[in-house]
Amino acid sequence: MQRRIRTLRLQAAAALAGLLTATALAAAPATAATPAPAPDYCGNRCHDILPPGENGNATLADILANRLLGTRPAHTDDQLGPYAALANSYPGLTDAGLRSFFNDASFGVPAGQVASTLQPRPDVTIVRDKATGVPHVTGTTRYGTEYGAGYAAAQDRLWLMDLFRHVGRGQLSSFAGGAADNRALEQSFWQAAPYTEAELQQQIDTLAASGPRAAQAMADAGAYLDGINAYIDTAYSSRTFPGEYDLTGHIDPLTNAGSIDHFRLTDLVALASVVGALFGAGGGGEVQSAQVKLAAEARYGKAEGDRVWASFREADDPEAVTTLHDGQRFPYAQPPADPQGTAMPDPGSVVPEKLVYDATGTGATTAATAAKGVLPGNLLTARHGMSNALVVSGRYAADGHPVAVFGPQTGYFAPQLLMLEELQGPGISARGAAFAGLSFYVQLGRGQDYAWSATSAGQDITDSYAVPLCTTDGSPATLASDSYLWHGRCTPMERLERKDSWKPTTADSTGAGSYTLVMKRTRYGLVTSRGTVGGTPVAFTALRSTYRHEADSIVGFQMLNDPAAVHSAATFQEAAQHINYTFNWFYADAVDTAYYNSGDNPVRADGVDPGLPVLAEPQYEWRGYDPDANTAEYTPPAQHPQSVNQDYYISWNNKQADAFTTAGFGNGSVHRADLLDDRVRALLGSGAKVTRSALVRAMESAALADLRGEDVLPDLLRVIRSGAVTDPALAGAVQKLETWRADGTLRRETSAGSHRYADADAVRIMDAWWPLLVQAEFRAGLGDPLFTALTGALQLNESPSGGQTGPVSGSVSANESIPHKGSAFQYGWWSYVDKDLRTVLGDPVAGGLGGPYCGGGDLARCRSVLLESLRQAAAQPAAQVYPADDVCSAGDQWCADTIVQRPLGGVTDGKVSWQNRPTYQQVVQFTSHR
Repeated sequence: MQRRIRTLRLQAAAALAGLLTATALAAAPATAATPAPAPDYCGNRCHDILPPGENGNATLADILANRLLGTRPAHTDDQLGPYAALANSYPGLTDAGLRSFFNDASFGVPAGQVASTLQPRPDVTIVRDKATGVPHVTGTTRYGTEYGAGYAAAQDRLWLMDLFRHVGRGQLSSFAGGAADNRALEQSFWQAAPYTEAELQQQIDTLAASGPRAAQAMADAGAYLDGINAYIDTAYSSRTFPGEYDLTGHIDPLTNAGSIDHFRLTDLVALASVVGALFGAGGGGEVQSAQVKLAAEARYGKAEGDRVWASFREADDPEAVTTLHDGQRFPYAQPPADPQGTAMPDPGSVVPEKLVYDATGTGATTAATAAKGVLPGNLLTARHGMSNALVVSGRYAADGHPVAVFGPQTGYFAPQLLMLEELQGPGISARGAAFAGLSFYVQLGRGQDYAWSATSAGQDITDSYAVPLCTTDGSPATLASDSYLWHGRCTPMERLERKDSWKPTTADSTGAGSYTLVMKRTRYGLVTSRGTVGGTPVAFTALRSTYRHEADSIVGFQMLNDPAAVHSAATFQEAAQHINYTFNWFYADAVDTAYYNSGDNPVRADGVDPGLPVLAEPQYEWRGYDPDANTAEYTPPAQHPQSVNQDYYISWNNKQADAFTTAGFGNGSVHRADLLDDRVRALLGSGAKVTRSALVRAMESAALADLRGEDVLPDLLRVIRSGAVTDPALAGAVQKLETWRADGTLRRETSAGSHRYADADAVRIMDAWWPLLVQAEFRAGLGDPLFTALTGALQLNESPSGGQTGPVSGSVSANESIPHKGSAFQYGWWSYVDKDLRTVLGDPVAGGLGGPYCGGGDLARCRSVLLESLRQAAAQPAAQVYPADDVCSAGDQWCADTIVQRPLGGVTDGKVSWQNRPTYQQVVQFTSHR
């Protein structure tokens, strides 16, 4: 029997591989009195959804049953079907039909819909509804409310919470095995946010002393941890804990020997650092930008090269779609006319900083080391374009009340990174989504008479400094020197280490290994690479304004959950000002809409270009910079993009406002957000009042649109149709593309469940054509070095299937080759192609590129270039365009696009048709206001 269980454990483990110490609190006297129901002003017009399902806890028996019999625990995937079905049903959607595709997000649970009631303490009750299993936590004391939030979080996400507290510390492999993905993931997070345990605690101590709201937040977090740890103890003794602990060897399935470590406040800071790194940071690509600039100067000479570099950078492109469009200007991080203190690396001198030391066993090719990990290895390093929002003012909406359809696009996992909850207690009244392990407040959701959501903003809060290297003994510095000049004094770098070792997760003992992760830190930030500037050895650093302040946003989230703190558009904006991460925040109540861009935006020295490395000298530091606390002077709230009651707002990680400079490359005339802006603008222009279902239809139409087809294909066809297409094969391909354009250039099934796209050949042709046409259009004019440098700064393509990268060296970024991820069309050369073709066609172009590239600017030659690349694309069979992977067979176009719920535990869920849509999504329209 013991051998059989061990065999099952190893089999399941192999499948999985494919797949505050609590603050001492004096709690208020417990009471079982029933509180009055919270006021709900939504009038049954609040809805939400979060696939695949609320339940993320599976025992060992549940996991084995899923593997052997295909069964799943209740509420594991019950939100996946409605979410997926919208793709085929949205054209006829009505307000009455919204409940078929979204949950009822009203407060409370009707008596007939109560599935279970639990009181882990007398002063808190956790009610779960029959439809979704969402926890509705009601406390008569604040301590009890937060205790219940923690207990419910552990019930639903304990394993995931445990994974991420180890990810945040760079210790995932020792916890979940040394698979390649696990190692890659912990390495990337250790690079972004390495801390000692003392530094994690220091963040807590500093925050707790910063004011009464922060002190209350720490007390809330302590109560939350008490609830988590109480569940751990109960689940351990009753063997109802997640079965992943058995399968990874933390607990013996026969004897129950082993343990689940209690959670501490420092774990919450580690978890917050993961969320902040994933969704709330921006900037940091300055060294790469400098390398593009150097390549442009080598190609064209300094003056012309700088002009070309700036044109492709598109830092403040006049044709870019903006969230604020009423003429508002919010200057930030603009490139100066006469840059000062720029530190350009010598060509070819930059080398990445060594991270892994003393590795043993990591080169083994066993199943344990070669298999996928419990989390994607490129979860952080892949570029993230997440979340969207559509908000319409009440003057354009049915019944005169604002309408909002919004939510974060956090990827697709089983279980989800987010969880749903309702929290009701003294000073807390909200329902919505929160990141697992940080759910003592709802982070995106609704209050009594308002709703809020966010999209990742990504404005530049990270700068690269070129720090001169030196030696403390006075010998000549080299690239290997580990001391640097700080205000003229040679100072040793701090060495932050994290030792991690792992045991095999299968019977193959050669899967064991260990290494030490090392990050070196200066007073100008973390060392990311080294090189020379004017022959002088330097370390290039990353200085992020939110580093050492991972938990500071807690006060803003507390206010968003507090009905006394947020009761208007203005008070919503005040709450958002307390969030230091880079997010775009949206708000709607029964009367007003609002927007605010949050983040600790450092005030830079005059003349510094934030898009390039900066000399590490006092005159070029952030104003008021204190390296010991990592604080500086930040732009005041009035200078952050913001608005109240604009006619409508859209956001899909696009430019916020005129003069608010974007980080990175390619935010220009064609952007994913155009898909939303065009549809909402058309809704308002139609004269019809906007309903909830109309706004959902606009969102879902954009979710199925191919951005290249909608906004770039018309330019391509104009060039091609400037002459007769006489070749029958080419003429057929052009006709298919034109038919697809007339059909709306959607990637949509012919009918529900057909697993075949309408206009399938046109979709295949576009998928094959895009990387070929970009190369044909630009490579000759730019030259190989500059073209390669630009593709390193901005990938060519981000198609739904993630498989069409083209034969271009250096063009494949970390997320361009990720299949089945849902999110698409955020990063690519769409704007470059559009501007270039319009230039060749003789159209007016604001903020054009450095010059015409397609055919050297000659229309006939450009047409010939495009036709030849189209000929190559049309000839590619489906099996080449959509290669086989571990989910799909070669040539299966629909399957190649499908969204897979990436397993983060032992239970797997089915794939669904592609939609470019928020993962958690709200549809709200409040009917009255306090």
